[in-house]
Parts: sequence; C-alpha cells; structure tokens
Amino acid sequence: MARFPPGGRRRWRQGGHLSVLDIHQILKRLPHRYPLLLVDRVLELEINHRIKALKNVSINEPFFVGHFPHRPVMPGVLTLEALAQAAALLAFESAGASVAPDAIVYFVGIDGARFKRPVEPGDQLILEVAIDRMKAGIWKFKTRASVNGETAVEADLMCTLRKVG
Repeated sequence: MARFPPGGRRRWRQGGHLSVLDIHQILKRLPHRYPLLLVDRVLELEINHRIKALKNVSINEPFFVGHFPHRPVMPGVLTLEALAQAAALLAFESAGASVAPDAIVYFVGIDGARFKRPVEPGDQLILEVAIDRMKAGIWKFKTRASVNGETAVEADLMCTLRKVG
C-alpha cells in the first residue's frame, strides 16, 4: 500500500535534476481549462511514485456564487476532481506520455471518500497523490487534500489512460 513520505524538499526527479511544473507546463499536459482546471502548480513529482500539487482557492471561483453565498465552501466533488487532475499529471509523467489530441486520462472510480473539513476562499489546497498500483491499464491512487496540514478530503481514486478519436 502506498504511503505519503514525510515532508521533504525533494521535487520532481528525472535524471538527477530537480524541477516543478508551472501552470504553462500543466496546460500542456491536461486538457482541462478554466473554470475546471483545478491544479495551479506541481510542487513535487516523483515519477512512478507520487505528486504534490497546489490549488489556490480564490473568492473569484465561479462555484462560490451559489455554494454558498452566505458562507462560501468549495464543493467536495471539485476537491475530488482536483485530486483526479493531480493523479492524471502523475499518470502522464509516469507513463512517459504527453497530452495529445488522442490521449486522455479518464476518472473511473472512487473508494472511501471522506470529507473532513471545508475548503474556503483564501485556502491553499495541497493535493497529494501516491500510486498504489497499476494493473490492466487501471491506475489506483491514494489521495489526500489538505489545508495548513489538516486533511480536508481523502479518497482512493482510479483512472485509466486511453486514446480517443
């Protein structure tokens, strides 16, 4: 079973180089666009192991208009979607594939989703995803979204990388 390693300063390792993915690199890899692009930056990425990403939650997010006007809260399903997008980035990097018109990562399942604290405007949502296993083209991930070290959402997610067209 995958576990999240203790906090460290190690980032994306490839050929001994340390790097991160900024928004421009994320846009090249994910097909999502505003308002559904929910990953702003990749802080750490270890190919075939784990990813740590960031979503800055702004009061200007379109979902806050109706969820809830008197006490804005990020919908839990969107937090799960942010985790799935981070998982997709990890899958693409681990598979050595780039997003092309004929490749996409589909979200195929959720197990054990738990919502532990609300995510509000001004929060920095840290998205942590670790590969649990990959079998028959299905990736299973252990995921956790947190704010200031406090778990907001955790779930096991399943995704598959497929060609479309």
